[in-house]
Amino acid sequence: MDGITKKLYPYYFLIPAGMIYGVLFLWPTAMSLFYSLTWWTLEDWEFIGLDNFIQFFQEPSLRIGFRNTLVFAFTTMVGKTIIGFLLAVFLCSKIRNKDFLRSIVFFPALLSTIAVGVTFKSMMHPTVGIINAAFEKIGISGPNWLGDPNIALFSVAFTDIWKGVGIATVIFIAGITAIPKHYYEALEIDGGNSFQSLFYLTMPLSRPAMNTVIILALIGGLRNFDLIWAMTGGGPGFSTDLLASIVYKQYASGFFGLATAGNVLLFLFVGFIAFPIFKFLNRKEVDL
Repeated sequence: MDGITKKLYPYYFLIPAGMIYGVLFLWPTAMSLFYSLTWWTLEDWEFIGLDNFIQFFQEPSLRIGFRNTLVFAFTTMVGKTIIGFLLAVFLCSKIRNKDFLRSIVFFPALLSTIAVGVTFKSMMHPTVGIINAAFEKIGISGPNWLGDPNIALFSVAFTDIWKGVGIATVIFIAGITAIPKHYYEALEIDGGNSFQSLFYLTMPLSRPAMNTVIILALIGGLRNFDLIWAMTGGGPGFSTDLLASIVYKQYASGFFGLATAGNVLLFLFVGFIAFPIFKFLNRKEVDL
């Protein structure tokens, strides 16, 4: 084996993975970029340049969709991060039935998103829903959770937090249990209390887990579609329309090129938001 072959030999093992990555990601991405510049159907296509992007930006619901997507993504990200961290701290403490409680917290993540959406849609019904019925028992008139444009998006965000907080909690539990115990022992010897342990040890040393939760929750919120569609369909009006639901409506209406352009914009939008945050968070990590 000559020198060049020996140097290239390790890279041969990357060929199968590279082929799979190219077929399943690079090729569809390239085709999406191409078809976003065309008017196309299942039988024919015509190159039209940037007309799809121009038309997409002229959509009356687009600005609302951008705003709703950002609000939804950051609301669910903050909710999952804070609640997941607090639950993880509690479930890593010295409590009984710890494993059972962990399984209960993680259970919603195993459920179908559509099933969760349909269930919460019924529970949030303004007249026969169980949530407003519970409020009536204590003399409070519950709002129209999914029919009021001012709170409908946050009602869906609450449902998404309920479903996704289990995964965040598991990631935080993994991060907290990986912290060496001697840090806590040293703090205890120095007279530290539980709050100092939480703020000066657990929070900074579980930063890698927190960064993972933030990025996953943010990306999931930016590209959310199924829960929104199951609960509101983007309504009332455009009040809960996200970018993904706008793209779906274009597909459903037969505007395939326009919808493909919307998908490309969604891809760029997610990358533009998530990548800088990912780089910023990685600079803040604390080494154990």
